[in-house]
Amino acid sequence: MKTQVAIIGAGPSGLLLGQLLHKAGIDNIIIERQSPDYVLSRIRAGVLEQGMVDLLREAGVSERMDREGLVHDGFELAFDGRRERIDLRELTGGKTVMIYGQTEVTRDLMEAREACGAKTLYNVADARLHDLKGESPFVTFTLHGESVRLDCDHIAGCDGFHGVSRKSIPDGVLKEFERVYPFGWLGVLADTPPVNEELIYANHERGFALCSMRSPTRTRYYVQVGAEEKVEDWSDERFWNELKSRLPVDTAAQLITGPSIEKSIAPLRSFVVEPMQYGHLFLVGDAAHIVPPTGAKGLNLAASDVSTLYRILLKVYREGRHELLERYSAVCLKRIWKAERFSWWMTSMLHKFPGTDDFSLRMQQTELDYFISSEAGRKTIAENYVGLPYEAIDE
Repeated sequence: MKTQVAIIGAGPSGLLLGQLLHKAGIDNIIIERQSPDYVLSRIRAGVLEQGMVDLLREAGVSERMDREGLVHDGFELAFDGRRERIDLRELTGGKTVMIYGQTEVTRDLMEAREACGAKTLYNVADARLHDLKGESPFVTFTLHGESVRLDCDHIAGCDGFHGVSRKSIPDGVLKEFERVYPFGWLGVLADTPPVNEELIYANHERGFALCSMRSPTRTRYYVQVGAEEKVEDWSDERFWNELKSRLPVDTAAQLITGPSIEKSIAPLRSFVVEPMQYGHLFLVGDAAHIVPPTGAKGLNLAASDVSTLYRILLKVYREGRHELLERYSAVCLKRIWKAERFSWWMTSMLHKFPGTDDFSLRMQQTELDYFISSEAGRKTIAENYVGLPYEAIDE
């Protein structure tokens, strides 16, 4: 089996890269260790930056998103008994975000790939990457009990934090940067109307809370919990009561509760590896970096990696600009670290940290008040939230 670009992982980043490459006439094959149903069962992000929305449109997979997605002009910060709105459109010169779940993005990309006849191999086992720094990289794996070899020019590692791609890079090549936070997010998905038409991020003495949504009839709510907490200890009633206690009184009074469809606890961490490439292997998305979900950057950072790799490969195949391959990591990391900073800042400002003294709490409240009270501060929050511009590829 042979292709130009082998893509490891059929999550949204692998599928989006595959769709863009296919449209450009660059052959690619995606291999995925899980089944399509498993991939679609992952309940993840729902806030898409302007840049990702534009990239999905460029890929030709935006029809349902544009029809069903919710365009948000702003969001709210709740702290110190007040609610403050960040007007994204006004503060960024017209940019917005789109509320559209990762599951729906993945479904749209899967359907588009099936419609165009591009090849995706699911339920692949024992994938191994070979000759990454040689002239002829290839991937071996087992499919339906048979051994398969896939020869290619380049490999895109879109298989997440636990995938084989990053682990295929020899020890001593990558430098890891990591911060593990001493708490997690307990999330509940419910078929209830949102308590507010825009997202609310709440800082409270009992801990962080987030009011989010997937549609006008499906909500996603979160509360900060200790790292040792177990999801089975949280009944629906306990969750709703805790959420109400962390919201402003008027907001809590409007909250409509209901049975949870899905309930889970997600740990929070910041993680980056440098460089993001090794020979013909290019790490994309969670394979190279993780952000706390507070700034809504995880899926969006993966999309910016996809955009960078796609535009480099376009120049490689159309113009013979092979030297640009060496710039992939530096271009991606410039934007990644800025997104890591914003996610770290949002996490630091909105969560209650164990052992925090009264002085630190006052500093947290004062920092939020300073940014909210200043037009420059509001603009800084807004431009980061809608997403910083994608880094340019060397012309």
